[in-house]
Amino acid sequence: MKNIKFLLLILITAFAASCEDVVDVDLNTAPPRLVVDASINWVKGTDGTTQSIKLTTTTGYYYEEEIPVASGAVVQVTNSTGTIFNFAEEPGTGIYTCTNFEPVIGESYTLNITWQEQQYTATETLYAVPDITDIVQENDAGFFGEDIEVRIKWMDNGAEDNFYMVRFDTEVLPFPDYDVLDDEFFQGNEMFNFIWNEDFEAGQNVGIKFYGISEKHFNYMNILISIAEGGSGGGPFQTPPVTVRGNVINTTNEDNYPLGYFRLSEVVETNYTIQ
Repeated sequence: MKNIKFLLLILITAFAASCEDVVDVDLNTAPPRLVVDASINWVKGTDGTTQSIKLTTTTGYYYEEEIPVASGAVVQVTNSTGTIFNFAEEPGTGIYTCTNFEPVIGESYTLNITWQEQQYTATETLYAVPDITDIVQENDAGFFGEDIEVRIKWMDNGAEDNFYMVRFDTEVLPFPDYDVLDDEFFQGNEMFNFIWNEDFEAGQNVGIKFYGISEKHFNYMNILISIAEGGSGGGPFQTPPVTVRGNVINTTNEDNYPLGYFRLSEVVETNYTIQ
């Protein structure tokens, strides 16, 4: 009996040890691609002259704890009259800043990036955004009417088709909460957007950013938000979502396309303290 118990102990120990073996999954790693975070935001009440663009690269799943930056690029934005705004890098950061940018509603701008002998470009228009007319709090939101909701309201411009993006920053969520919407059924009427959470409490701050965006950026963000929320079906065996490509193209080698987007928006920024 002792021999049998000893043999069982050896087998159990060996099995437990085998469960702790590291499994190396051989993943195909594609060459790094440039990632462009070029969001020109003209905050209402400011001159909008200081703007930044961030360049990074993609990386292997297991190989980097930090996102690699794309240093040494030449970054310029040009308006329709040919005025060039140069974005200079803070060395080694991949963050390129311009301090004399001139934001004009309805103006068209072209982004040009030269990096590692590749030329990237995109063109967009600076879109206006209406003022937030009201912020209201409801204390009976959620599925059971026990959660707090913060709602913003604004009046849509009925003379044109408009597209909007809303960002909420709160301490109860690890990441900003984004939403996009259009005025298809609200032309010239009051519109609203909201955030609710079961962990909201009195005294907490909700940061609100409200953007005017293009229809193309609206479609782009719709896809990203859908993927982030599991809109492609969910489940461990679902087909991985396709790469979401923005409006930046590589004119040197179209197969080496970048990721990210070049966007220009007028922005309303405000804060609300939960009561």
